[in-house]
Amino acid sequence: MGVLDNILMALASLKANKMRSLLTMLGIIIGISSVIAIMTVGDSLTGSITDSMSGMGASNITVSLQKKSSSSSDSYGGGRVLMFGPSSPDEEDLISEAMITEYRSLFDGRITALSCSENVGSGTISQAGVSGSVSVSGVNPDAMTVEDLDMITGRFINEKDNTDTKRSAVISDYLAEKLYGSVEKAMGEKLEVSLNNGVQVFYVVGIYHYDTSSSMMAALSDSDNLSTSMYVPVATAKKITQASQGYQSITVVGAAGENVDTLLSDTEAFFTSFYTHNDSYTISASSMKEMLETMTEMLDTIKVAIAGIAAISLLVGGIGVMNIMLVSITERTREIGTRKALGAPNLAIRIQFIIEAMIICMIAGLLGVLLGVAMGAGVANLLGYPAKPSAAACVLAVGFSMAIGVFFGYYPANKAAKLDPIDALRYE
Repeated sequence: MGVLDNILMALASLKANKMRSLLTMLGIIIGISSVIAIMTVGDSLTGSITDSMSGMGASNITVSLQKKSSSSSDSYGGGRVLMFGPSSPDEEDLISEAMITEYRSLFDGRITALSCSENVGSGTISQAGVSGSVSVSGVNPDAMTVEDLDMITGRFINEKDNTDTKRSAVISDYLAEKLYGSVEKAMGEKLEVSLNNGVQVFYVVGIYHYDTSSSMMAALSDSDNLSTSMYVPVATAKKITQASQGYQSITVVGAAGENVDTLLSDTEAFFTSFYTHNDSYTISASSMKEMLETMTEMLDTIKVAIAGIAAISLLVGGIGVMNIMLVSITERTREIGTRKALGAPNLAIRIQFIIEAMIICMIAGLLGVLLGVAMGAGVANLLGYPAKPSAAACVLAVGFSMAIGVFFGYYPANKAAKLDPIDALRYE
């Protein structure tokens, strides 16, 4: 009897016992669908975060001021790097304009932008009974490149705005349409922003496009209370906040073709050289690429761990397959005896029942994949992420379910192959 005959016989057996076969498959279906659903949601979440972070700039390097410990054998530049403590750095500890100017000169051609910023805080703007939330940041002209902003109309913050500490403001089209009804009406308008340090007045000089479809915060926020960024000159921001001259962090964008890892290392070495004799602070540089890799690894680990837990149900499903195969062999003892009496070798009997177990698990696996993809896509869409089912995971799941059929079907098949033909023919 060939493989095709065994497959047809297995399908006939399943058809003859539809309900029993379905109940047998249930454990495999649940196990496979759970794993596929988790993998689909995990891949969708990972893909969305990766796209979002990549949009921020994979070649971006953040240079940050960090505190040293007072003493440590594991030292770097005079002390072990720690996160900021309760104390704030003095003005002489900050990254100065002189350092930035020298860096720009030395790394000319290797970088395309260097952004300096000062956080002013969150506030609200009211216009004709309509209010909008904003996060006000003081920036230099290079922030447009770093933030990858798409200007719709007007202009971005320029050097003159910073030199003259002007009250210029660049807002999102979302905020402009919400407050004024259209982008055109918002241009040149006076904005009174209520902040923690009082009401500050600005004038709209430019409007950028805010992409809500690619914003993670937009997906998680109520659209009526969505807060978008408002950009003002960094010199004006420092005047409002009465902050010290200098910066605790800056962001650098590498030039096209520049090796990010090399640029990061060279940048960190450059700025660290200014802190050799500083007992309190040093410099640490990190790239969006590193953050992206770390985030992806973390999400993949969580995804695999949860999928592994869900896969335990496959063990239960495999035991169910073994159980039903043993019942099937008991019911078909006379059939097995007849085949053996007609000269069927033990191998043929063994293959017959292994193929039957594999067919059960393969069908269950296919049903589980379809259910899992549907469940995963539904959850991903519910969370606001595009569904990204993994074709490799689907193929692997079906293959694994067939392997379960071989593993759990071997014992019943081997038991059937070892039946004595005389005893089997006499079995009632």
